[in-house]
Amino acid sequence: MTLVPSSGFRNAVLLQGPNGPFFKRFGDDLRKRGVEVTKVNFQPGDWLFYRGPNTVTYRGPLDDWKAFFRKLVQERGFDAVFAFGDGRPLHRDAIAVARELGIQIWVFEEGYLRPDYITLERDGVNGNSRLPKEAEFYRSEAPKVTPSDRVAVGRTFNAQAWWTTLHALALTLFGWLFPSYRHHRNVNAWLQAAYWVRGWFRKHLYAWRERHVLPYLVREQPRQFFLVPLQVHLDSQMQHADYADFREFIEEVVAGFARNAPPGTLLVLKHHPHDRAYRDYTGYLAELERRYGCVGRLVYIHDQHLPTLLKNTRGVITMNSTVGLQALAHGAPVKAMGRAIYNFEGLTSAKSLAKFFQEPGGVDRDLHRDFVAYLRATNQINGSFYRFVSGCPSVAAFALGVADSPECIDEAAGESAG
Repeated sequence: MTLVPSSGFRNAVLLQGPNGPFFKRFGDDLRKRGVEVTKVNFQPGDWLFYRGPNTVTYRGPLDDWKAFFRKLVQERGFDAVFAFGDGRPLHRDAIAVARELGIQIWVFEEGYLRPDYITLERDGVNGNSRLPKEAEFYRSEAPKVTPSDRVAVGRTFNAQAWWTTLHALALTLFGWLFPSYRHHRNVNAWLQAAYWVRGWFRKHLYAWRERHVLPYLVREQPRQFFLVPLQVHLDSQMQHADYADFREFIEEVVAGFARNAPPGTLLVLKHHPHDRAYRDYTGYLAELERRYGCVGRLVYIHDQHLPTLLKNTRGVITMNSTVGLQALAHGAPVKAMGRAIYNFEGLTSAKSLAKFFQEPGGVDRDLHRDFVAYLRATNQINGSFYRFVSGCPSVAAFALGVADSPECIDEAAGESAG
């Protein structure tokens, strides 16, 4: 099996993309390379970033979308569909139709290897990925691929926040024009503004309150704590794990720790920075401490330096966060509780959670190196969704399986400068 991109499409349809102008740049780049491109817009935020004669507007209900998309594909002869994420209801239905009609499916996602990469994978991402789950595959295939050099992307938070704000404002102010549309998350601009003000205050409060935690863990508890990187409670990755709510995952880990971890060890739960404004697990964790008899052994933290934690932890327990891959890079054993691209025997622990707490084991650094090399060569693209970075490869060229052409590179640079 190979996941190396193919040049077999010439008429692509783009569904919903990341907030911002990335899909517009991607569509323009495809056209420069001879591909006919159509964009489907479902709401004002889509229209804000991608409009023009090559767009189709869908205002119908979700129940009718599947039939609408099937007819659109047949009428226009699309041979490839691109979407950001494969978990949104609109995208799930479109992907089902694409499979039925035999057209290529391409899915974008945040990079498996962060922060300098984005993901573009055939057929599905994360738990739906077709990446093999056999260690021997990567040991044999990695020497055959040549990952490209990496350009540092730099900080993208401000750009992402700006595009997200504009998207939320468009949907809030003009959503009435699309009465049937239901977003997969509540993005009301005024509500989100209140959340992020709260998140700003929490960030500074937690920084002061937890100022002594990292030195304590590193100097006084080295290799004596397990780390649990929490994920955003509405993370689409929840679809790739057997939990109805993220609290269920937390409780399972706390219960396993209380029953099986060696005396004197701690369980450190690190809150996801993008979830800071929305959830606070302080009370919930205090309740779990009492329920499972581990009072004083749970440490709840927020914006502590993740690489330092990974270098000093006894082991990492995650649902299916990409932090799992970062942990392996730092030599920390990983137990993944959900379906993740890296969760296979030899790379992560195949032990039960109870046995992992008792003896986490080690990390096969050579296998991790081979796995990362294969990802970089086949579905990771150096770059960012939220800002143009000079020197990064063309996403369109990657999808088409062709080399960057000088004229396309020059035009992209000119657009960025303008």
